[in-house]
Formats: sequence, structure tokens, C-alpha cells
Amino acid sequence: MVSNQHYSMGVMHSALSLLFCVQFGLSFSVAGHENTCDANGSVYYVGEWYFLESDHCTQCECTTEGSSCARTECTSLPAACIHVSHYPTDCCPRCEKIGCEYRGVVYELGQNFQPNECEQCTCDSDGIARCLVADCAPPPCINPIYTKGKCCPECPEGPNCYVDSTRSQVIPGHEPLWVDSCTKCRCHDSGDAGYWEGNRLATCSRVRNCTPGETSQKN
Repeated sequence: MVSNQHYSMGVMHSALSLLFCVQFGLSFSVAGHENTCDANGSVYYVGEWYFLESDHCTQCECTTEGSSCARTECTSLPAACIHVSHYPTDCCPRCEKIGCEYRGVVYELGQNFQPNECEQCTCDSDGIARCLVADCAPPPCINPIYTKGKCCPECPEGPNCYVDSTRSQVIPGHEPLWVDSCTKCRCHDSGDAGYWEGNRLATCSRVRNCTPGETSQKN
């Protein structure tokens, strides 16, 4: 009977000691294992999870072997992210707004833009810039000019071409023209077979048995 009383008192004493430790946050060990973890100036019990205050990317679990931690690796933000936020309590930065990056410039979703005179582009909802490029035909002259704000070259003096491959003489491109007393030339136009707009050499015909400088019948 006395033995049972001593046993009951021993159990009660152990329970009171455990309650005392829990109430006052004291760490204790059982069979050599830690039952609390100290971090962030606080005490965590086995099974509790917490983030390190010094590094919000590192999350730890308090185990009987001590703190077991793992660090979260942040994924790369989209290349066309145009608004990035990094909150103090967050591990990784947030992309708040997506746009399109085109030739080093970022545009908002749905935005229409013209990077140069020959391109018309739109920033689509998937973050990709899609563009239409003007297809300019070869100019019908040998001296085209590019005007600011316009994509395709223009011929300020109208259509013209070279008389021959020496490119020493230029004639207008409207009507056939006698370039000497024996030779009549005209610039190519769309009525010619095998016409190519880029061909800036004239088509010429010579009067038979004619010597340049002699008087000939011109028709």
C-alpha cells in the first residue's frame, strides 16, 4: 500500500514539473532529444513551422533533432514584366503587370505601336508582340528618296530609267524617246512581257542602216 502511494506521488510530481516547464517556456529534453527550437528570438516546439526573420525565403520545422530548414528558390520573372513589387514579408518579388518586349522596349498589353515607318505592331494578351511589315515594290525610278514618316521610297521626278547599262543617260518613263537620230528608247512598264519593276534599263530599237548623226525618218 505504501509502495502504491509513493508511485502515485512520483507520477504527480513529474506531471507538475512538465506543466511548469510548458507554462514558463523552458526547454527540456527526453532521452537526449531536444523538444524545443530557439529561432527569431522565440521558442518553437517540435512540429512547428516558421520562417527565419533574417531570410523570408527560408522555412524551418522544429524536430526532435533540431531545426530542419529549406530555402525557397525564386523563379525568374517574365522578361516583359513592366511592374515588379517586392513586399517586406515576401520571399520572392511579384510581377504585377505583364507587357511585351520588342527590340529592347516594353509595351503594355493591347498597345498598338509603330517601331518604324514600315512596321505596325500589337502587344497581344500572351505577352508577344506581333507585327505586320509593309512590302514595298521597287520604285519606278533610278533616284528614289525616303521621306520621314513614310515606309516606301518615292520618285519625286516621276518614273525614269537608264538608256543602257553604261548608266550615262536617263530618260523619263512615260513615252518613247529618241536618244539619237537612230535609236528610240522607252522605259519598261507593266505592259511588257516579263516585266520586272526593278529593271531600270530602257528597251531600245534602232533604225536599220542608220548612222547616228544622219537625218532619218522618226516615227
